[in-house]
Amino acid sequence: MESLEFRNVLTTNILPYWLRLQDKENGGFYGQVLADETVVRNANRGAILYGRILWTFSAAYRVLGNQEYLEAAVNAKNYILEHFIDKQFGGVYWELDYLGHPVNDRKQFYALGFTIYGLTEYIRATGDTSVLQTAIDLYRYTETHAWDNEKGGYVEATQRDGSPINDFRLSEKDVNAPKSQNTHLHILEPYTNLYRVWPNEELRQSIIRMIAVFKNHIVQPSGHLGLFFDYNWNVLQRSGLSAEGGLVSCGHDIEFSWLLDEACEVIGVNEDELVLRVAMAAKEGLQPNGLMEGTWWEQCETIIGYTNIYHRFGGEEHKTIAERCWEATQQHFIDHEHGEWWEYARRQATGDGRQAADKAGFWKCPYHNSRLCLQLISYNS
Repeated sequence: MESLEFRNVLTTNILPYWLRLQDKENGGFYGQVLADETVVRNANRGAILYGRILWTFSAAYRVLGNQEYLEAAVNAKNYILEHFIDKQFGGVYWELDYLGHPVNDRKQFYALGFTIYGLTEYIRATGDTSVLQTAIDLYRYTETHAWDNEKGGYVEATQRDGSPINDFRLSEKDVNAPKSQNTHLHILEPYTNLYRVWPNEELRQSIIRMIAVFKNHIVQPSGHLGLFFDYNWNVLQRSGLSAEGGLVSCGHDIEFSWLLDEACEVIGVNEDELVLRVAMAAKEGLQPNGLMEGTWWEQCETIIGYTNIYHRFGGEEHKTIAERCWEATQQHFIDHEHGEWWEYARRQATGDGRQAADKAGFWKCPYHNSRLCLQLISYNS
């Protein structure tokens, strides 16, 4: 797998698609594109989508230096600051309408994490520290309103003013649990990036404390991550899918492995044993045809994760896993005709090879596949 190959996918397939989705009339980016390439111009806009778009174009500009990417990053950054930041209570709104008005003002800490991730990558890319205080404020908001001082870890959500909420779910398919591995994973990720631009000891201790939460509560004896937990860190289960009393996501396992390794490198600690243990457990999700559980984001994290394991610890089998997954990705996920990637493997697609799922939307963002390309460019440079 060569750097040029990933550079070409990034610059000819993924980023041009998203550049076309900029809303020249209302600012920002459109909130949805259907499977048939219809742009839903009046679709609602999610904080996750915008944080990920900001991260993507900032990182692409940092690596490739294309002025169009910088302009897109500025567009996303300005929209977040103007519309998503709650200037009264702090944090970010979960969802806006297409005119930028809040339609769901809950504080989902997963979304705060991605906003921090995008803002800090913008700082890395541009050197513009004017948004640093906003990123720090979001960090402090998370520590104040989400950290469980009694049992440890971060709760999923609060109401707009920081008061308790009854429905914690990120989406309807999730368990209504006060704590999850997914939110912790995507707080670890932005905190690591924040430390790169703000090497503050309090932040470093927050990251160390979070790693301890993974070790003591989230990573199960099998090496898999538990997915949903109550306040006391009991694993919550859902009918039909269980392992050690709860759910398993091998895609999240391998994503955690390399994000943990990255965090350890940035703050100067060593968790090699845990990095390897979770990566080895994640292999259970691999299929002989090179697919990891069937979605585009799982393919991306698998390729990054096992490439990281290969570069850090060796083992030709890890390189082979990454190569096989990339071959399957090109065959089953990349839309070579219209640009961007399908959410699900084409073997599950409709007769014309396209998905019922959105090409772009609340969750379908350019971050996983762009990050794959950028990471593989860096590994091979």
